[in-house]
Amino acid sequence: MKGNVIVGQSGGPTAAINSSLAGVYRTAKDRGANKVYGMLHGIQGLLEEKYIDLSEHITNELDAELLKRTPAAYLGSCRYKLPEIHENMALYDKIFEILYKLDIEAFIYIGGNDSMDTIKKLSDYAIIKGHPQKFIGCPKTIDNDLALTDHTPGFGSAAKYIGTSVKEIIRDSFCLEYSKGLVTIVEIMGRNAGWLTGAAALAQGEDCQGPDMIYLPELTFDLDDFMARIHKLLETKTSVVVAVSEGIKLADGRYVCELGQSADFVDAFGHKQLTGTASYLANYVAAEVGCKTRAIELSTLQRSASHCSSRVDILEAYQVGGAAVKAADEGDSGKMVVLVRHSDDPYQCGTEVKDVHKIANDERLVPREWVNEEGTYVTEDFVTYVRPLIQGDVSPVMVDGIPRHLYKPGHLMG
Repeated sequence: MKGNVIVGQSGGPTAAINSSLAGVYRTAKDRGANKVYGMLHGIQGLLEEKYIDLSEHITNELDAELLKRTPAAYLGSCRYKLPEIHENMALYDKIFEILYKLDIEAFIYIGGNDSMDTIKKLSDYAIIKGHPQKFIGCPKTIDNDLALTDHTPGFGSAAKYIGTSVKEIIRDSFCLEYSKGLVTIVEIMGRNAGWLTGAAALAQGEDCQGPDMIYLPELTFDLDDFMARIHKLLETKTSVVVAVSEGIKLADGRYVCELGQSADFVDAFGHKQLTGTASYLANYVAAEVGCKTRAIELSTLQRSASHCSSRVDILEAYQVGGAAVKAADEGDSGKMVVLVRHSDDPYQCGTEVKDVHKIANDERLVPREWVNEEGTYVTEDFVTYVRPLIQGDVSPVMVDGIPRHLYKPGHLMG
């Protein structure tokens, strides 16, 4: 590489996103990049000329290893939607002025669906104006909903945490007996795609029956049918555990969480904040049945629990970061790195690049055939797909009994 590289992180963070950042940095330096800059808070920060020289942060191999084990977005993230090119060409001109100022050859953006929209627009503008910079997307999302890739870095670690946590919740739920039973509702992230919620099935094994029911957002949620199944389960069980997606909807299109709240927050991409599904259902069950209920939101722990990360996930995140730099260095632009699975057992996976125009603003949902006929559980095919992605552990660097992260005081302050 003759020029410099700039990398940003966008959207919801994961336990593996910084491993991709480490992969970008190491590969760029190995390929001859003089400087590797990091945008602070993604494209939004770049517009304000907020960036750092990563060589001042990753000074040795220990720093790189700590970065791989550090959850959340080290560079800071954003949910910033670039306007259509024809709507504000001056804004695009400003971005490219900054890129020329920094002698940028390759622009790498680590993110999900909305982040790939940024890569698409910037690469299109570069073509229109004849700019030489290359723009490559690096996949990242715990939602696992990016098109054309077998799976996304970040999902494996989140799935491992969910399977582990649901198993521990099930174990805890049998400790105390209640006269009318206990119903626990576990709310899991996933607006439209149920990959994370389905991962609750990983709790099932020789020492655990797994959750009693799993509800994904791909299928319509029937409250009456749900209650009938709860009543039936409580006839034979003292404890019932149900995993639900935050995004489950009724037949009329309303989110279940909307039944119990009125406060709405909508981000730049028009996504309504979803929370309260478990709380509403737990209260509803308590009122209808009169039993003890618990509502548990795994919330941000699903994406930040690096102490429970998957070794496969962390390694693949590093791999796609490096592959993104390699693609840009070899002349690709307007592409995203994808993971291609070659086999389940033994698990083998490689990388390719695909046209970002076929990925941006699209969603890959759980196939209907991977959900049982009743719509209350995932099939064995789903579990077979997910299980290789949660294998292995990444030993944290422990200091005083607590994992050490890479941290530089104040670097996200501007």
